[in-house]
Amino acid sequence: MAKIEILSGLGAKGPACIRLHINDEIWLLDCGHGPEDHTPFDPNWLEGAAKVFISHDHIDHIGGAGHVIASNIPIYCTATTAKALPEGAKLHLLPERGETIIDGVKLTTGRNGHALGGVWFHFALGDGLFYSGDWSEESNWFAFDVPPKAELALLDASYHLNNVPQAMHRQNMVALIAQLDGQMLFPVPPSGRAAELALFLSQFGEVSLDQTCQAAVNQALAMGELDGLCAEGQLKAERLLHPFNSDARFLICDNPNADGGLAWELTQKYAAANRLGVDVHLIFTGHMTVHARNLKAQYQGHFCRWNVHPPLQDQVKMLNRLDAKYYAPLFCDGPEAYNERPEISAQMIGTERISL
Repeated sequence: MAKIEILSGLGAKGPACIRLHINDEIWLLDCGHGPEDHTPFDPNWLEGAAKVFISHDHIDHIGGAGHVIASNIPIYCTATTAKALPEGAKLHLLPERGETIIDGVKLTTGRNGHALGGVWFHFALGDGLFYSGDWSEESNWFAFDVPPKAELALLDASYHLNNVPQAMHRQNMVALIAQLDGQMLFPVPPSGRAAELALFLSQFGEVSLDQTCQAAVNQALAMGELDGLCAEGQLKAERLLHPFNSDARFLICDNPNADGGLAWELTQKYAAANRLGVDVHLIFTGHMTVHARNLKAQYQGHFCRWNVHPPLQDQVKMLNRLDAKYYAPLFCDGPEAYNERPEISAQMIGTERISL
């Protein structure tokens, strides 16, 4: 008998943390912080935890890892995700694609199409438990693996009921950059959309990735043939590797909310020179924190989504593919709206414990 308890991630775009009660132990799925500063990882979530499974290296899934390490709790993740952990982690490495037996339970992992080294988890409990972490099936950079069937799906629904496909966002991006003169600064997560966005923009002018983003590209190329990347991404990636040129038309820099890394440094520099919003344009492409929204408002910035999570049609497709009977739409406000969707036959669960 296993039970699921959603500690954080249901009902808001908050830190991911889910408690799995199994074999008289508690296993945690992710240990996130944020993305807002007022939504930190709660160390109390670790109470009684025997193992922690981390899906990928973005802060809202890995940001509490320091607490896990301080508590000497083993961490299960891929080798790529492990590189983002603080020192001292008690590591158990998982394959990006494969099966692992843990205390008699079969865990299947597959590439999530969202982040370098990122995986979804499928636990052979009852008729199957699927936890997507974050995932996308629209990337031309990261590969995605189809999971086995599962009775219960804990599903990334970061875009809620938004159903705009990536093809339309690409068209919107083309239209936006065509109307802007001067340079464009794109704050991004290095292990996420950075390379794919750079490859797309390179057809419209010179693109320059900062050192952190280029390190992520190099890491991807070093992983082996098509391991983690789509074929298209693998073949084209090397064109992104050259010294950072601050005069390039498109600047792609860490981090996604421009509150750290080179993106933060450049916004401060261009703002001080009265260039930000004049001949240097700030373009956000993903979830925006209060800091990012304030920058956008103050400096006439822009938002043009670049899909790294599933639109509604892909959420529904996943539920049908899994043949799920129960599901939880994670990382979004207003999950109750899913009850009004006639195309979803699975039953939505809440934060209460669900038995498998």
